[in-house]
Amino acid sequence: MNALRLEKTAQSLVPPGKGILAADESLPTIKKRFRSIDLASTNETRRRYRELLLSTPELQHHISGVILFDETLHQQSGKHKPLIKVLSDKGILPGIKVDQGTTPLPFFPRETITQGLDGLGERCEKYQHMGARFTKWRAVIKIGDGRPSAFAIEANAHALARFAAISQQAGLVPVVEPEVLMEGTHSLARCEEVTMHTLNEVFSQLHKHQVHLEGMLLKASMVLPGSDYPQHASEAEVAEATTRVLLRTVPAAVPGIVFLSGGQSPTDATRHLNAINRMGHWPWQLSFSYGRALQEPALDAWRGIEANVAAAEEALLARAQLNGAAQTGTYYPVMEKTLALQGAT
Repeated sequence: MNALRLEKTAQSLVPPGKGILAADESLPTIKKRFRSIDLASTNETRRRYRELLLSTPELQHHISGVILFDETLHQQSGKHKPLIKVLSDKGILPGIKVDQGTTPLPFFPRETITQGLDGLGERCEKYQHMGARFTKWRAVIKIGDGRPSAFAIEANAHALARFAAISQQAGLVPVVEPEVLMEGTHSLARCEEVTMHTLNEVFSQLHKHQVHLEGMLLKASMVLPGSDYPQHASEAEVAEATTRVLLRTVPAAVPGIVFLSGGQSPTDATRHLNAINRMGHWPWQLSFSYGRALQEPALDAWRGIEANVAAAEEALLARAQLNGAAQTGTYYPVMEKTLALQGAT
């Protein structure tokens, strides 16, 4: 493991004004996304869509890295250029999702464990050889009806730590993602409690596995009330609860925390990130690693039609620019309309 190289890569993923685009949807997930625009999910439609995202002009000004799905690493642009090279030529770091999805956790109803540790070392070596610079692994923590159990949190934290150690051994920066799901009827306070317990266990396991904290990133959930909870939380309440948890659980050695959008609307994800960054100066860079919250406007604009590619690229670039501003606490809601008007001209 080259610790200095890992540190430089991790820092390169969280510079001021930039964040990570998550474009690592599994085949079932992208099929669901395409269904929303009445488009069949085929090898070619997925290739065309991901080429659109990765080829967007000026994307490198607001995006530092892109998390890819395995399929994308093997695909080429319409001009027969590997899509991973499309990224590297822009100075954007390619990353790869290495987990293999969730499976039920035996004897713990409605709880899951993430698969993919078998053969992970060999896969990481292969991805590093292909040009990937970082990896991502997602664990899923559900709230409700006595969940999560302490064991489900411990089991997922252990898997996350094993992934991180294996990734670093292969020279790749691990992005550790323990997602506390937004779905449910839980309160903001309950989400804060679960998130704190989860992150405490994750970093306990990372220490036990001797993971080099300076050479990793945390992909964290914001602290939010459940999607079916009747009481709305203000931007300030979300920011205060989220930063309170992070200050109590995440070591200052970690160079950056990139938030997932977790089902928030594109504008809500941007506004919450902005509110968090306006609260003060933190020991880590606080950035974004959004999937749907970055892609949704582009997907709606594209709809699988070649003539719409430019409009879709403009939509993606606008959201990336807005989130880049939120990463430095300089986002204002009026910017939504300003960029929309610029894209229409």
